[in-house]
Amino acid sequence: MEFRFTEEQQMIRDTAESFFADCSTSAAVREAMVTETGYSPQLWQQICNDLYLHAITLPEALGGMGLGYVELVSVMEQMGRYLVCAPYFSTVCQALPALQLAGSEAQVTPWLERVLAGETAALAWIGHEQPGCDAVTARFIETDDGYCLTGDYQLVVDGHSADMLVLAARREGSSGRDGISLFVVDAATAGIERHWTPTLDQTRHLGTVRVDTLQLPANACLGEAGHSGAVLEQVLQLATVALAAEQMGAAQQVQDLAVAYTKEREQFGRPVAGFQAIKHKAADMMLRTEVSRSACYYAACIADEAWRGGTLAAELPEAVAIAKSYCSDACLRNAGEALQMHGGVGFTWEYDVHLYFKRAKSSELMLGSASEHREALAALLLDQEKPTAGDVA
Repeated sequence: MEFRFTEEQQMIRDTAESFFADCSTSAAVREAMVTETGYSPQLWQQICNDLYLHAITLPEALGGMGLGYVELVSVMEQMGRYLVCAPYFSTVCQALPALQLAGSEAQVTPWLERVLAGETAALAWIGHEQPGCDAVTARFIETDDGYCLTGDYQLVVDGHSADMLVLAARREGSSGRDGISLFVVDAATAGIERHWTPTLDQTRHLGTVRVDTLQLPANACLGEAGHSGAVLEQVLQLATVALAAEQMGAAQQVQDLAVAYTKEREQFGRPVAGFQAIKHKAADMMLRTEVSRSACYYAACIADEAWRGGTLAAELPEAVAIAKSYCSDACLRNAGEALQMHGGVGFTWEYDVHLYFKRAKSSELMLGSASEHREALAALLLDQEKPTAGDVA
């Protein structure tokens, strides 16, 4: 396993950093986050058409880049640093893996081509506050010409604005990962009701999706009906790695913002950065960021193995639990320290630190909290019958 970037990976990472530094400025983020969709369509088209970053994991046969999760994580790190308001996480890190892992090539190719053309997608599975596959409460029944779905989906990232939806539903009477199917559908289909759900984090919009006796054709079901629970679990694990990378990038950025501010702010005739207490805080922030970076890129390497069916794929649940727990703690604690180091102005609207703090808090709870992932890791290491890292996502 190689723990250094290849020349191509470094180029992707540097290109993403340069682009987002220029295009996802504080003013751009604040302008995008108050719109109905929560992002700038122009920025999304630039990501797709100019940088082609949405095609990182799409197969080369379709015109994608055919790359893996190390490259994807390097992009997500920079998105976290610059609070990029774009449907990248929902489309590339959640919906695309669900399509690629659950459906046949012939079945998903038309949908992948739509994403390649710049359309957006979202994965909906959460019906209530339960971990992993247990959160799926929507029900499906088989009909003469397809399927009928009924249920509510909460906290769907970009669910109110996506062009297409991947919906998880289960057979009546099933539980856990059993009886779960994934269905792909155009978001404009009759029978789908969607609206935006305001949350603490204004930079990432979540939606609620409701389907009431939604009639779908037989080919809308990805793979064999009732047998997609394991796929959904893996998709959530892979998405958790991407989210951890975003958290790690945000942890780095709030550290940089705090250190820069303390060099400018003076107290008792000298910059507060020279005070020992501030130095200790900055050192702790750096330590948390570097540890989370190591955990995150290790998880990215394991996710890459799982994506390609490699020999280390079985280690994915442990790697995910380690990365998410460290990155959640680093992001939230660094954001909190940055607020304190900014003093009273830290939570004023004009400074960006409060935006990072809100993102840190919402991301901490998304796809499993740090404590839930530590519990999952302990269960895995002790070989107990408890939820895996995918189950808590």
